[in-house]
Amino acid sequence: MPNTFLTPEGFKKLQDELEYLRTTKRNEVANRLHEAMDGGELIENAEYEAAKNEQAFVEGRIQELDLILATARVINESGNGDVIQVGSKITIQEDGSEAETYTIVGAAEANPREGLISNESPIGKALLNHRIGDKVNVETPGGTFTVVVIKVE
Repeated sequence: MPNTFLTPEGFKKLQDELEYLRTTKRNEVANRLHEAMDGGELIENAEYEAAKNEQAFVEGRIQELDLILATARVINESGNGDVIQVGSKITIQEDGSEAETYTIVGAAEANPREGLISNESPIGKALLNHRIGDKVNVETPGGTFTVVVIKVE
């Protein structure tokens, strides 16, 4: 299994989520199941079905987080400041648009709304190993566009 790239903050966030799911959320779901079982006929009990589905989701997420954290490679966010790599904070600009700032992170903690883009996304892949001043062609399902790397931290 390949490594999962995580920032120190992303690693901590996933550890906290795992701890919450193992303790608090598991207990909440178990209590819902017990209450639903006391509610009568299980075959026609919608609350029981909902609780079983939630239990399956929680257990699946716990397994997923265990795997992510077991294969995690915590990255140095400061990078080398010259070449874009996982962990780099970058500012790019598409012709005719305002500059945008992102941090390149692993897929497990990507959140474009918060400025965290995956190294596996089209733009993340395209930007890796480039430097300030480089013009980078980004191929996406919606077409190709070009950005200029303005800053790398």
